[in-house]
Amino acid sequence: MRYRNHFVFPAGELHWPGMVGADMRIPASDPNSLQPVKALDSGESRRILLIEDDLDIASLMSMHLASLGTRIEHVARGDQGLARGLEEPWDLVILDLGLPGVDGLVIAAEIRHANPLLPVLIVTARSTEPERVSGLDAGADDYIVKPFSMLELVARVRAVFRRVDVQASQVRNKVTVVGDLVLDEDCHVARVNGNTIALTIREFGLLAEFVRHPGKAFTRAELLERVWGSHYQGYRHTVNTHINRLRAKIEPDPGNPRYIQTVWGVGYKFGH
Repeated sequence: MRYRNHFVFPAGELHWPGMVGADMRIPASDPNSLQPVKALDSGESRRILLIEDDLDIASLMSMHLASLGTRIEHVARGDQGLARGLEEPWDLVILDLGLPGVDGLVIAAEIRHANPLLPVLIVTARSTEPERVSGLDAGADDYIVKPFSMLELVARVRAVFRRVDVQASQVRNKVTVVGDLVLDEDCHVARVNGNTIALTIREFGLLAEFVRHPGKAFTRAELLERVWGSHYQGYRHTVNTHINRLRAKIEPDPGNPRYIQTVWGVGYKFGH
C-alpha cells in the first residue's frame, strides 16, 4: 500500500508527508514480520475495535485515531474480529469488508443484531453504489472508500462520536406513548403492546424522529440528513428499506400502516 499526504493508495510503499526538501519513503514491511497493532490507551473511555487485514493500513489508522484520545485494538481476521466485537463493550467498530475468515458485511450485520447502539464504520475498496448501499443496509453508520484521507477518517470518527453524544443528550428522560406504542428514548427501548421490539440504531433513530414531530411530512432527504447525516444524499432508497423493516416490527398491519404513513409525492409522516 502507498500512503501519500495522509492518503491511502493501492501500491507498495510508505511515504511520510511533511518533510520539507526530502522524499522520505519507507518500503512496505514484510507481512510476516508485522504484529497486530496493540491497544493504545490514552486514558479516555472511547474504545475502538479496528478490523483490517492490511497491517500497514491498520498501523497508520491506529496512529491517527490515537490523536482523538481513543484506545484502539486491532485484529486482522474477520472471524477474530467478529468474536472480539461480540465479547467487549466498544464505542466504535471500524472494519474492512474483504477480510479473511468472515466477510465484513457479515460482521456488520452480526454486530448490529447483537448491539443496535454500537456505531459501525466501514472502510473498504468496494466503491460501487450497490456495494455502498449493501454496507449501509447491513448496519454501517458510515462508509469510506479506499483510497481515503487519514484526516477524513479522523473527521468521520469524530462526527460519529459527536452524533452519539448529541443523541444521548437529547433523549434523556423522554418517554412517548402513542396508542400501543411506547418509545423510551432515555433507555433506547421501544415497546408494542408491552413487548420490547429489537430495533437497530437507524430504525430507532427514524422512529424517534417521527415521534418527535407527529404529523410532519418528511422527505427522504430530510430523514437522511437527520438520522444518517448529510453525506448520504446519494442513497435515499436506503430510507425505504429501513421504513419497511420498521413497519414490519411495530405495525399491527404493515400493509396498512397506522404509525408510519406514506405521503405520496413527499415521503413519510407519523400518524397520531
